[in-house]
Amino acid sequence: MKKWHWILVVIVILIVGWGFIRFIVGGSEDSWIKDEKGVYAKHGNPASIPDYVKEQQDVVSCALDLYNQEKNKLTDKATEFSSQCLGSCGDYAVDIVHVPRTNEDNLAENQCSDYREGKVSKFIELDKAGEIVRIA
Repeated sequence: MKKWHWILVVIVILIVGWGFIRFIVGGSEDSWIKDEKGVYAKHGNPASIPDYVKEQQDVVSCALDLYNQEKNKLTDKATEFSSQCLGSCGDYAVDIVHVPRTNEDNLAENQCSDYREGKVSKFIELDKAGEIVRIA
């Protein structure tokens, strides 16, 4: 073989090797990944929504409903949430926390009793404006 044939063979092998590593070992670009807050987000263009993502989306919707119900109960005297439990959605406790967190957020009386007592195993933390702080 001529020298340029060997160079062509090496280039083809490198391209095939890169493709194998990228697409076979690296996995699909079209998937769901958790962002820094623990919320599942689309990565690429997934063909469907997995059950675990749908479950989280339903729980987030429920948590925001709880937030809005409590917000509607606020009077002029109490115009802001304190660190408090809003309730539970599925296997999640829904808490209001400060951003950044303060010692008040860690007080047992400000955390959901269902979470403290092990009735639910996960939690969603919202800030006082109803934005997701963390899902764990």
